[in-house]
Amino acid sequence: MSAVTVSGEQATSTKAKVIQPAWVRALHWTNAFAMVLMIMSGWQIYNASPLFNFRFSPSITLGGWLAGALLWHFAAMWLLMVNGLIYLAAGFATGRFRKKLLPITPDGVISDTKAALTGKLSHADLSKYNQVQKLLYAGVIVVGILIVLSGLAIWKPVQLQYLTALFGGYDAARYVHFFCMAAIVAFMVVHVVLALLVPKSLRAMIIGR
Repeated sequence: MSAVTVSGEQATSTKAKVIQPAWVRALHWTNAFAMVLMIMSGWQIYNASPLFNFRFSPSITLGGWLAGALLWHFAAMWLLMVNGLIYLAAGFATGRFRKKLLPITPDGVISDTKAALTGKLSHADLSKYNQVQKLLYAGVIVVGILIVLSGLAIWKPVQLQYLTALFGGYDAARYVHFFCMAAIVAFMVVHVVLALLVPKSLRAMIIGR
């Protein structure tokens, strides 16, 4: 079902509620922290052997040089993998993914996209995701899995040669890894911008105040 337009008065009068349980918030922020470390150290690793005709500014990279960046990247990798596995396991075990992210329909996505672009998307109940949110959140989970698998293929191309072969070889795995990183960065930027644009009365619902 597509989200509908509601007045600001309706949104303000909606009963305040915590839309994310504590365990989701804890895992979410741990994932975000680990991902930022991996992205910044990954940019330093990329600079050592660029795929394209540009390099990332040293001011936004982590590690200082290739070896230092690799140390940061691997440390954050384990944090992300363990935390991510807990998040996925808990999401499936509690039925949260099914309840929050399904169903997703083409008509619903198109309708909610139009509503968002025209400023008519409902924010009456922040505990329920609209179709665009469902698509983006489900998509970033898939991208997260791909970036981990492609990273493993790059890290251990001989030991994990079958995995590397699934990506089309070492070089192809690097491109997959890069574009997954770009997709996650774009998601994080949009996520933060939208969070900042949420009215204060509705933001209070998010943190349960």
